[in-house]
Formats: sequence, C-alpha cells, structure tokens
Amino acid sequence: MEIINNPDLNGIESMREINILFTGVGRRIELLKAFRQAALCLGMNLKIYGADMAGTAPALAYCDYTRKICGMKDANYINELLRICKQDRIDLLIPTIDTDLLVLSHNSDRFAEVGTKVLISKPDKILICRDKNNTGVFFESCGVKAPKTYNDYKKYNDRYPCFIKPKDGSSSINAFKVEDEQELEVYANQVDDYIIQPFISGREYTIDIFCDFDGNPIYITPRERIQVRAGEVLKTRIYMDETMIEESKKIIAGFKPCGPITVQLIRDEVTGENYYIEINPRFGGGAPLSMNAGARSAEALLKLVLGNQVDEYTGVMEDGAVYSRFDDSVCISPGDKYDIKGVVFDLDDTLYSEKEYVRSGYCAVENYIGVSGVTDKMWCYFEAGKPAIDSYLSEIGCSDEKEACLRVYREHKPDIHLYDGVIDTLQALKDAGIKIGIITDGRVDGQKNKIEALGFSKLVDDIIITDELGGVQFRKPNDISFRIMQNRWRIPFESMVYVGDNLNKDFQAPKQLGMKAIWVKNTDGLYYQGDEYVAGVKVVNDVTEILSVCMQSSLRG
Repeated sequence: MEIINNPDLNGIESMREINILFTGVGRRIELLKAFRQAALCLGMNLKIYGADMAGTAPALAYCDYTRKICGMKDANYINELLRICKQDRIDLLIPTIDTDLLVLSHNSDRFAEVGTKVLISKPDKILICRDKNNTGVFFESCGVKAPKTYNDYKKYNDRYPCFIKPKDGSSSINAFKVEDEQELEVYANQVDDYIIQPFISGREYTIDIFCDFDGNPIYITPRERIQVRAGEVLKTRIYMDETMIEESKKIIAGFKPCGPITVQLIRDEVTGENYYIEINPRFGGGAPLSMNAGARSAEALLKLVLGNQVDEYTGVMEDGAVYSRFDDSVCISPGDKYDIKGVVFDLDDTLYSEKEYVRSGYCAVENYIGVSGVTDKMWCYFEAGKPAIDSYLSEIGCSDEKEACLRVYREHKPDIHLYDGVIDTLQALKDAGIKIGIITDGRVDGQKNKIEALGFSKLVDDIIITDELGGVQFRKPNDISFRIMQNRWRIPFESMVYVGDNLNKDFQAPKQLGMKAIWVKNTDGLYYQGDEYVAGVKVVNDVTEILSVCMQSSLRG
C-alpha cells in the first residue's frame, strides 16, 4: 500500500492506495464493480489488476491494468503470479475460479514473502471442497445434514431419481439427474470420477458467507436460487432464514474460512430439512447480489487489508429482495476504424506538460519569497519525489509560510504552452465536424488558470472541470462528467473517444460507458509508469497521432 501525499500536483492530499489482483477474472464484472464502490465509500484509491491468459475476458475492461499469464495448469503459473505480485506491489490476490484454489493455497506463504495476501483458505479445507466425498463427510461432522454419497453405480441402492456428477466438478458441468438404473449406468460410463447422491426435491439455496482472515463470521446471507443457467444464478431472493444462519455458523466453526465461501443446500419439500451439498471457498458468481442487499463484504475486506478489525454484522439485510441479472457487452480489442463524432481530451500531460506548470508555480513562489534560486531548489526536491514546498520551507526554517506559499502556487497565472501540433490537431478535428471537449480534474481556480493560459476557450466546444461539479468525489474515474458531456452533445457513447495520459484513472469510465479510449503514452508525464497493456485502449505516442485514428471514417467531405 502507498500513501500519496503531494499537494503540488493538485491531487487529493492524502489517499490510501490498495492494489488487488484478480485471477481468472473472466466475467466477474459485478464483483469488480462492488470493489470499486466499496473503495469509493471508504475514500480509498483502489487499483484493480486482472490476470488473463488470452487477454479477451470481458471483465478486463473494468480493470485498471491487465496482466497476461500462462494457463493455470502450467508449471510456471505460480512463478508468473509471484513476479506480477512483486512487480506491481499487489496487496491482495483474489482467485475467482475453482481450478487454481489448491495450488494458490499451497503457495500462500510464498506470496506473503513478496507482500501479497492471498484470499484463500487452508489446503486441507480446499480439498474438502474439491472432492464431493469429503464435502458430505465434512457437513455431517459439523452437525448438518448432507445427502449420502456413493462412488460406484453398481453399489447404489438408494432411491430414484438420483444425481450423478464429477466429484471435483463445478458450475453444474457433467451433472445429471438420473431416473433409473439403466440411465445411471449410461451416465456412469460418461462421467469421469463421479459421485452419486439421492436426488432431493425442493428449493435450492445459496448462502454467501464472508469471514475475517481468522475465520470469524462477518456476513451470512442466505438467498433462494429462483432461476439458474449453467450453475450460475440469474434470479435470486434474499432469504434471511434463522435455521440456515445457525447451521452456517456450525459450518464456519469447522471450516474457518479465510474470507468468502459459498455454501449450497436444498430444503426438502417433504420434510423441510436442509441438505447441504456443496462449498466453494471463494466469492461465488452471485456474491455481489448479497452485497447489494447489505452484506458489504468487499468493503469489509478492504478494511481488513488495511489492518482494521471488522465485527460480525448485526444490522438488517434487505430480506425478501429479488435480484435479477443480465448480460452486457464491452469492447476488449477496438477495431481499426472508428466512426467518431466527438473527441474528449484530458488536459494535464495530454495537451501540455504538467511539469512545465509545476515549475511555473515554483517560479511564482520564488517571486513571493523574494529570494533567487528558490525555483531550482524546489525543482530538485520535486525530482527526488519529495513535497517540494514543504521541504524547502523546512530547510530555511519557515514552515509557517506553507499555506501562503501553497496559495501562491495554486492561484498563480501559469506560463505554460501546448504541445507541438495540438492546435493543428484540434483544428483538423473541428474542420471534420467533430465535437471537441476537455474533462479535467483539479482545483477549480488552478484548472481555469491553465485553460485561460492555453487559450482553450476558443479552441474547444465544451470544458468540464470535475471539481466544479461538487468536489473531488467527481474526479475520474467517476463517470458523471462523461455522462454530462454526452448529454450536452447528444452523441452516442460509441461515437465518442476519450484521449488521456494517466492509466490509473483516465480510461475506466469511458470504457465502461462504451466510449473509445486512446492512451497518449507520454514518457515525460508525471504519471507515466512504463508501457502497459490495457484492454480496449489504443496507444499513440502524442496527440497528433489521434488524427489517423479518429478521422479514418469521420471525414464527410
């Protein structure tokens, strides 16, 4: 975790930062959005990394950074993950699919050595979940009911219909309801390493459980599985049943989960008894539905990562609420031709050099202090990564002048200039009938002074300073400013492009809204951290190159 503290750069003066890596990120967009919302509520700077083998998973569009990685069965898988965690200073690794749980659990100590906490339970507990034989025995040891399990269809002498499935399966793959002995023999020859259980007729439920790192329960949220597709819930009803909650506590006491587990059960329609059938020691696909109902486990997890204690939730869940899920689409790899009707630019380090602004501010402070050479001294502190004004004033024993110097810095009329070719680029876009706008973060007076110094009032159609909308909470990656710009222009999001330099915050909202995104790889920019691959973002070296992207199919003669 880092603490960002540099008031010279017009940023939030103090913001906690956490880096999270999701493996097998796939379609888990709801989960990523839940963590975004949790970080926003906590005032936390969250960076989400997504590991994917192909680089085409839809959830990558909701990640800040993408890390391509070998397959989970590859012998080098753990070493590659360790390299990523060390390189990117990952605080927390969250697995999302079953296939890598055991290997991650076995190697959790190696990740701890590079400073990464893996959200995973102990290996012996993972084995309980991966082998359905062990699962049934475990449930019974906790004092809850489970269907009797058979491993040989020839020895099955229980009732029909029954159920056959792989003993280490997931997502209802190769799971079949069987009506008689003949069918059972057929399926037994088709399903490898199977188990057989009597079919229990009744309503199915999932219990989303979230515990602290020591296995103490924080949230227990039962919900009915109203509609399911390929093992994934499509429609669910929150069902805060006291019996299920008490039985869950027995399971928790035996399992001692690290973070999330998802438990599935069937309530027998004849006897009313609960039969527990499965445990997944990770965030289930429907876990965000429980979060929406009040089980704020993403927020609790971020607090735990910061070392805070989180007690068991005793409030009221949204009992009876029904949630329905839907499919959506995002662009992971943009095509070669756009039909662009509007281009929105970032300001700082995209259209001019923010370092030039910083030095201009130091000159203003030098004039205020009245001592020559102050600019160069503060610039040396700046290049060393230190808060320049604070450091210089401390050196000369005038720290009481800090507020006055900061005010001079923030309110000065800057001596700054547009990058070469910017004016010609903007004019070419306007000549093609393309709308031009700017969305920029920062203190209102400072950003207005920059805009005036650069002459943008005559160069662009619209300018939004996000702080002017109501404060720092409206800064990127908040999407409100983009929605306002789209509403003003009445242009579809898919016909708009955002051009920026900061991978940390510039492209999250545009991608999720369906806009195109272009990264100006400004190697001299304040926020350049090296070459990156970010799903759905085209890369150019300077603003002039966007013409070849934006105008291929936009010139209308």
